[in-house]
Amino acid sequence: MPRFDRAALLTFAETLLTRAGMEADKAAVTAEVLVEGDMIGHETHGLQLMHWYLECLADGSLNGTGSHEVVADKGAGFVWDGRLLPGAWLMSKALDQAIERVADHGIVGAALRNCHHTCALSAYMRKATDRGLIVQISVSNPAARRVAPYGGTQAVLTPNPLAMGFPTSGDPILIDVSTSITTTTMTQLLAKKGERYPGQWALTAGGQPTDDPREVTERGGTMMPLGGARKGHKGYGLSMMVDLLGQGLSGKGRANTEAPGPLAQSAFLQVIDPAFFAGLDAFTEQSDWLADACRTNPPAPWNRGAVRVPGDSASAKRREALAQGVPVADNDMARMAKHAERLGVPLPAAVAVPA
Repeated sequence: MPRFDRAALLTFAETLLTRAGMEADKAAVTAEVLVEGDMIGHETHGLQLMHWYLECLADGSLNGTGSHEVVADKGAGFVWDGRLLPGAWLMSKALDQAIERVADHGIVGAALRNCHHTCALSAYMRKATDRGLIVQISVSNPAARRVAPYGGTQAVLTPNPLAMGFPTSGDPILIDVSTSITTTTMTQLLAKKGERYPGQWALTAGGQPTDDPREVTERGGTMMPLGGARKGHKGYGLSMMVDLLGQGLSGKGRANTEAPGPLAQSAFLQVIDPAFFAGLDAFTEQSDWLADACRTNPPAPWNRGAVRVPGDSASAKRREALAQGVPVADNDMARMAKHAERLGVPLPAAVAVPA
């Protein structure tokens, strides 16, 4: 897979977005979050999304100009209406505000509604963890239904990702999971290729477990919550939590009668300052111990390597991307190249990867 200098890739992505009509400040942040997604190995939520964002700017479903509306602000908690502005910009701006205030309050929470796509949640974590802060982010899309409640057959929920970042004295612990077994993107990709899930991760329209993603994309089936046919009540509960934190606290969600935009996400974020509690040193003493106890745990026979802590792979890939260039798949670059030609944006040159 070809690799590209991070700075050159950021300039390329930012220029594509500004030429397509996004304001410079929003384009810069969106480019940074997309490239970060590729750097940490979340390729499905990195620059692969660029062609879709450009199409959304063209059809008006993504608003590239203006600012958010402040719905409520109580200092330690605030609510914004995102007006379908770029989710990366809204999330980053809200996170910045929460980080700025958390020293005074200890915990700061925010609910955002009507955000466009928010990219990979892990891509935001280091903004907080590098400052010795804990961060939690969750997102749902009230305009879509793809996951049935456990024991049901009709879709009500979306995959509803939930992420948390914790500081340590070394690499942060980064937890980023979907509350469904699989994601919409993976389902669509497998269906397009005519491939199947590795297991029975979906239900047919009649409620039977299946490994065929086309039952979801073509025949009215649903994706199963995390835990599957036997333990799906766990993922179902987590998914309801995500829905209610983002939609309930922002005051806009599935219960509203007016139809939201096709991608009008609701999000909840929370920043916690360990210094406000027992202290950062006390926290990292615990997080360091736990991370070390997990990494040094004897691996199971089926595990081909050492036990990892959530975020280890992302941190390793990020270091590699900074040293050797950011990997971007050929087909993703080819799709961006078509837009680049139309918008008059020069392509970045691939860098040589050390042998």
